[in-house]
Amino acid sequence: MQNGLKTAVLLGGLAGLMMLAGQALGGTSGLTFAFIIALITVGGSYWFSDKLAIRSAKAVEVSPQEMPEYYQIMQELTALADLPMPRLYVSPEQQPNAFATGRNPNNAAVCVTSGLLQALDWREIRGVLAHELAHIRNRDILTGSIAAGIATVISYAANMAIWAGAFGGGRRDRNDGNPIIMIAFAMLAPMAAGVLQMSISRSREFEADRRAAKWMGDGNPLADALAKLHGFSLRVPSDIPPPQASHYIINPLANRKVSFSNLFTTHPPVEQRIERLRGNDWM
Repeated sequence: MQNGLKTAVLLGGLAGLMMLAGQALGGTSGLTFAFIIALITVGGSYWFSDKLAIRSAKAVEVSPQEMPEYYQIMQELTALADLPMPRLYVSPEQQPNAFATGRNPNNAAVCVTSGLLQALDWREIRGVLAHELAHIRNRDILTGSIAAGIATVISYAANMAIWAGAFGGGRRDRNDGNPIIMIAFAMLAPMAAGVLQMSISRSREFEADRRAAKWMGDGNPLADALAKLHGFSLRVPSDIPPPQASHYIINPLANRKVSFSNLFTTHPPVEQRIERLRGNDWM
């Protein structure tokens, strides 16, 4: 409940920032334009999210005959969760990782990498698959699509504001034509949108961990998996495009040195996730 409320508040903040962006760019008409663009962006990313993610991972669908253990675990978990069976994929990526995608539970897919199948035992893989199924159950693909779409609109509005200011096309009746306000908005709005979007992503990861542990009645399999996956992510490079990184159970780009604080990460610190799982905070 706490993570759900936090997500709602953060999405509200993103929506409010989008409205401010539209207002700053073009008054009432700018606000309406921003809303329309957001609907188009969110709709497109939501509807085609599975195809984009699967293609990006170079994944192939596998059958029950090819991977019986994979299918058996997922069938058991979907029965526990009362969810339809998702399509199952394997990516040739050597970094151990996994993600879920799809516009709704009836059109969902789960993908694990070849590296994950080699690095984890089936007890740990069950924890990972439960986590990914929790994302499907919580409709996090929709939440992420909305957040990403709104953040994209805000960045677009900021770029338009810079362009309008540079070429004298800004509205002179707004903010007394003060270019400093326009520049400040153009610089700070995308940063604020990014912080909110990443906060939403971190919140949904915590919630997926909690639900996965609750389904299994034990947080240790997922905690053990996260500890291993984090270690591999620091040593094994990944070719996953940055826009797809937030979809994975562990940040696949963790080995790329970033000097920002946790505000600018798509995943919570692994240590916090493991502590919650081992400390029975999921109960």
